[in-house]
Amino acid sequence: MSEAVTNDLAARHAAAEATNRNFSYAKPPERKSGRAFVALAKTDCMSARVVVLKKGGGENILHYHDNGDSCWYVLKGRVRFYGPDDVLIGEFGANEGTCTPRFRRYWFENVGDDELEMLHFWSIVKPSEVTSIPLPKPGQELPEKVQHFDARLEKV
Repeated sequence: MSEAVTNDLAARHAAAEATNRNFSYAKPPERKSGRAFVALAKTDCMSARVVVLKKGGGENILHYHDNGDSCWYVLKGRVRFYGPDDVLIGEFGANEGTCTPRFRRYWFENVGDDELEMLHFWSIVKPSEVTSIPLPKPGQELPEKVQHFDARLEKV
């Protein structure tokens, strides 16, 4: 390995090790919104958060992301994921989940008896272009605003 590559790699190690962040998740307190996002970790190429949906509220509409793949893992509750025309992708409980690749159209709803808590891992292709493209049915309203919370112990 050349000296230049070794020096560059050492600098990359140092930069990455200087930005390591720890987190501690706790379900957010009572809130107005039907859904909440709790940030756990974020880098230039991935994001991790917990999505919390109240029973009977906070569901989203058919949409897709053009800038990354997602992995959904149920911590608590039950969720149903649907594709176009409300075709069932799957129903998942604790310790189960699904992967939604980039451009995969989907929506989900809380079908359990309590609040739903899902871990959401998201790979990011181009950090400056993270987008979600909603695909509402005729007459369907866009979902309510999401309340954001932060579980990162050290703020960036």
